[in-house]
Amino acid sequence: QVQLVESGGGLVQAGGSLRLSCAVSGVIFSNYAVGWFRQAPGKEREYVSRIIWTSGSTNYADFVKGRFIISRDNAKNTVSLQMNSLKPEDTAVYYCAVDLVVKFVTGNFNELHYWGQGTQVTVSS
Repeated sequence: QVQLVESGGGLVQAGGSLRLSCAVSGVIFSNYAVGWFRQAPGKEREYVSRIIWTSGSTNYADFVKGRFIISRDNAKNTVSLQMNSLKPEDTAVYYCAVDLVVKFVTGNFNELHYWGQGTQVTVSS
């Protein structure tokens, strides 16, 4: 079965950095992507970034471009999200998700089936 386990969240001051990791296992379909999402208290979940596993192609939400970097480690089956220049508004629970590439490319995020448990990121001002 597909399993996603996030790690690396924590408390950081504004301007600081954190690196999140998502360990991916049990994926049996070949053309998949791994994405990061976040949900702040009282707000809807929002897309942050994704990476296509085979090609390494990446995409970012506008509000993280130039600050966050998504990458993958094929040998460890992990996807990382390096978050730099963090702002208080980046405070949220961050989730990784995996599914077919087409769902990410078309933005059908409500149809993503496989999610991790989330990791809390808190940025103090």
